[in-house]
Amino acid sequence: LFQTPQTLSVQHWFSLHRLQLLYNHSAQATFNATGIHAPATYSFHCQHVSSLRRYHALLVPSSANDLSKLWEVTFTDFQIQGFNVQQGHFALAKDCASLLSPAVLMGLAMSLVLLLVLAYTLHMLLHLKSLDGHYQGKAAPSYFSQVKDSEMGDEKEPLRSSGSESYELRNQHFGKIYI
Repeated sequence: LFQTPQTLSVQHWFSLHRLQLLYNHSAQATFNATGIHAPATYSFHCQHVSSLRRYHALLVPSSANDLSKLWEVTFTDFQIQGFNVQQGHFALAKDCASLLSPAVLMGLAMSLVLLLVLAYTLHMLLHLKSLDGHYQGKAAPSYFSQVKDSEMGDEKEPLRSSGSESYELRNQHFGKIYI
């Protein structure tokens, strides 16, 4: 374990650089540890620290000639603290879960979709208001020509035939309405 100051952080961090497996007091395998680091006042926790790719291989064989490539090492529920251990308990843990896990990526994608739907909805509402202003003058009674009194006399009475009512429109090219 090494304690090094980080340039972007006020805290000192510890990191695990190498893991060596001993069997019968002799070194059997040496792995370089990648991504195992935390602030010095915290512990490091990871569900799987492994040399296997399915667990994102935080342990990498140190050299091609080493016997470590023949070993498959996996630590489950791995937690380590380099400094400031008090009363035999771990401090708060920095977890190895990646910042962009599948759940986080899915949440970001769904947020983007919802944001696009909201933007489209607001755009359509603003467009409706502009359309309303455009057609507002055309729906006013002053827009339509006044019906002359002479035309009012030409209006026909309802025709009654076989129990249904029918009204004729003033202009014959529109047709008839049956009620």
